[in-house]
Parts: sequence; C-alpha cells; structure tokens
Amino acid sequence: MSSNVAIDGVDRAIINILLVDGRISNVELAARVGLTPAPCLRRIKRLENEGVITGYRVMVDPVMAGRAFCVYMEVQIVGTSREIVEQFETVVASYPETTEVRRLFGPVDYLIRVEVADSAAYERFQTEKMYPLPAVRRIESYPTMRVIKSSVDG
Repeated sequence: MSSNVAIDGVDRAIINILLVDGRISNVELAARVGLTPAPCLRRIKRLENEGVITGYRVMVDPVMAGRAFCVYMEVQIVGTSREIVEQFETVVASYPETTEVRRLFGPVDYLIRVEVADSAAYERFQTEKMYPLPAVRRIESYPTMRVIKSSVDG
C-alpha cells in the first residue's frame, strides 16, 4: 500500500463497518454509508486494489477449535544477523500454534502469540519446537487469564 492513498470519510466509514462485520451485504453497507450499491462496491474494490483492505478473515471460537490456551511469549535471540533473523522468523511463522509474531525494538526481540489446547500442549510447544531453535536465547511466557478486548478474538 502506498502511504499517499486518498481515504475520505466515506472510505473510513466503509472500513470501520467491515472491521466489525466483514460479511455485511454490499446493499446494507451502501445504505449505512449513504451510497447506492454500485459506487459502494467500486470503493471497496479500490480499497482492496490499493492495499488498504488486505483480506477478510473468519473468527473462530478458540475453545471449539481446541485453541483455548493463549500465551504471549517474549523471545530473545542470540544474534541479529540477517541469516539468523530470517531463519528464526521463517520457522516460527510456519508453526500452526503461532497466531502472531512481532519483531520488537528494545531488549526483547519478539512477541509471539501462541494458541494451543491447554498448558500441557503449550509446554510441548515450548520444549519441543521453540527451545531447540539455535537462535533462541531466552523465553518468557505470559499465559492469558481472559480477554477484555481484542480485534482478533471477536
């Protein structure tokens, strides 16, 4: 996405509604933002083509999906060479248990969100998948007690 994409108030309204309900019909969306369906759809397509809207996702109940235990991991790695960083990021991003991987500024190199069935599954993930990685220096784990607000959890 180019940083100079022109987004007006109607575009922002469309985006805000789609963030809450990505399955809303074009007819209903158009009515809510004060457009007819054809121009509303053109705006959506433009926002998609310009990279403002990057995709649509399904929200799944974590308990029903066997992913009720959410842990945030702070990870420090042993080096910052491009090779070490790229290898670590590629491997960690490939794990189905990792739902978010962020590289950070500061003393912690990564914040990783992990979703598994329970604490035993998390222990297996950490000891069998994370600690064996040669780049890992230190891991701090923060299991979540409950979600108060999340744009990714529903």
